[in-house]
Amino acid sequence: MCFVYCNFNFYYLYFCTLKIAKKMSKNVTPYKDSTLGKKEQVTQMFDNISGNYDGLNRVISFGIDVKWRKKVLQLVSEKNPENILDIATGTGDLAILMTKTNAKKIIGLDISAGMLEVGKKKIADKKLDNIIEMVIGDSESMPFPDNHFDAITVSFGIRNFETLEKGLAEILRVLKPNGIFVILETSVPTKTPYKQGYSFYTKNILPIIGKIFSKDNVAYGYLSESASVFPYGETLNNILRKIGFIDVLAMPQTFGVATIYSASKK
Repeated sequence: MCFVYCNFNFYYLYFCTLKIAKKMSKNVTPYKDSTLGKKEQVTQMFDNISGNYDGLNRVISFGIDVKWRKKVLQLVSEKNPENILDIATGTGDLAILMTKTNAKKIIGLDISAGMLEVGKKKIADKKLDNIIEMVIGDSESMPFPDNHFDAITVSFGIRNFETLEKGLAEILRVLKPNGIFVILETSVPTKTPYKQGYSFYTKNILPIIGKIFSKDNVAYGYLSESASVFPYGETLNNILRKIGFIDVLAMPQTFGVATIYSASKK
């Protein structure tokens, strides 16, 4: 009797968690008074901050994000991919790093034309135009065929999806069987004193830095708020499994302030 009751509670909590996570990731938007949908607001926000996005991110993360991206590179490199898709590529930092995998083709996809323009200049300066193609597009409705990419990455962009499960299902569609999907995303530390320190920094310090150095006064407040409510750890693992991903693994980084997730496809 206890076995049945406990299992019922487990599945009830599991599905409630999925519903809550989906609602939270959808409802947090950059501009509270805007009549635009989340997707359009996110596009507007990143267009506004594209000019100083790279430098400000280095300041905000104390440069640790570079180390996290190198771990993503290591995971992808082990699969020896021929083609890679970097979703929410922004200014192309991760797409550029992925050239070290020796992939023949890398596509960076983003909904912000402003971010892509900054990325295109960086790619041209590094003479990587023959490998990396920057494409404007929606991660929830991608212009690619089924089972197309050996590897797909998303760094600090998955929480900006308007509909999380729809975006993940689209990623699963274009990923090849046995391909690798790697997410790098912020998460919330669970241990003292890192949890308290993280909360104080993201709620009080990060928005101030954003207001000082960015012309968009609300952008970094949104990034902080969206990070605080986005599902992470085993909650996100369960969402990935529900969509159909296999071999799902979460790897917390730097006391849990970020997490790298890896998954595959049957």
